Amino acid sequence: MSVKAFKLVSAVEREMLMGDRNCINIECIECCGKNLYIGTNDCFIYHFLLDEKVSTAGKISFAATKQLHKYLGLKKPVSELKAASALARLLVLCDNTITLVNMVNLEPVPTGARIKGAVTFTLNENPVSGDPFCVEVCIISVKRRTIQMFMVFEDRVQIVKEVFTPEQPCAVAVDGYYLCLALTTQYIILNYNTGISQDLFPYCSDEKRPIVKRIGRQEFLLAGPGGLGMFATVDGISQRAPVHWSENVLGAALCFPYVVALDDEFITVHSMLDQQQKQTLPFKEGHILQDFEGKVIVATNKGVYILVPLPLEKQIQDLLASHRVEEALVLAKGARRNIPKEKFQVMYKRILQQAGFIQFAQLQFLEAKELFR
Repeated sequence: MSVKAFKLVSAVEREMLMGDRNCINIECIECCGKNLYIGTNDCFIYHFLLDEKVSTAGKISFAATKQLHKYLGLKKPVSELKAASALARLLVLCDNTITLVNMVNLEPVPTGARIKGAVTFTLNENPVSGDPFCVEVCIISVKRRTIQMFMVFEDRVQIVKEVFTPEQPCAVAVDGYYLCLALTTQYIILNYNTGISQDLFPYCSDEKRPIVKRIGRQEFLLAGPGGLGMFATVDGISQRAPVHWSENVLGAALCFPYVVALDDEFITVHSMLDQQQKQTLPFKEGHILQDFEGKVIVATNKGVYILVPLPLEKQIQDLLASHRVEEALVLAKGARRNIPKEKFQVMYKRILQQAGFIQFAQLQFLEAKELFR
């Protein structure tokens, strides 16, 4: 049964990006605060400012204002963008090279600092260095079966570690010293400090795109066999039941308490609390789904959209109105981490009372009695 958890809202329409040039495709996106960056197949970076507007009826819309665009001078697509806001830098992967550019004017740093030989890269969101003026970057190297760790400063880069893997890596996520890797035939956890690795489960990267996503401290979300979204900790165990995706998931994002997945026809929303599918949104030609500081963004080749979450209280009230008491209570308990303690206690008492009256009206007196208590 469905819940209206998210609403799809357009953020950047094709005319704003490409005018009448149909050959431009969106390759990658990055969002940092109000700053939205788009990398294209013709080697441009576009910078927009996103303004969220709320109407008197409570309807949310986004107005994107183009700041500037910058040609990187190559005939290659911009394949990845990552913001390092503490350094006011944007890390840009194009033609196997990561370049540091200024977040405001998109100019490369004067020192010309760059990382060469990167197939793909990610940032360590749980850094180990303790230096606030540096970001830790993990790359899959063009060297076979090699991962490299770098420290990136405002105007220089420094290699920290080179790690060899048992098979060719094709996707990576980082938490502290732990790398979660999709190799050719399996997922593994590797501690790059000690070199100790742990097999998770088999996976064939030739058949479909692997997904490796850090979702919290020492926990990852992976696209497993049989269309399962699997959770794994750095100890190689799963503390949550898997969610059932379609076989051809292209991307996944987390917006607690929901896991959002994209395939070639739909965006699906599953609850991490009871693993049930809660919502399906038709969405064709999507190829990017990412979350940025709680904001979930999807993109086709030509446009960018934001999945706006409905307030959890509204979702809980909708469930109670449909007499789905158990689901409402599960969601209410899960909302505890998103709502200040005092506000939560007031809200939760009211929900228990409403749920008690629903059970009472359905002659479920014992259940009602427990809720009233």
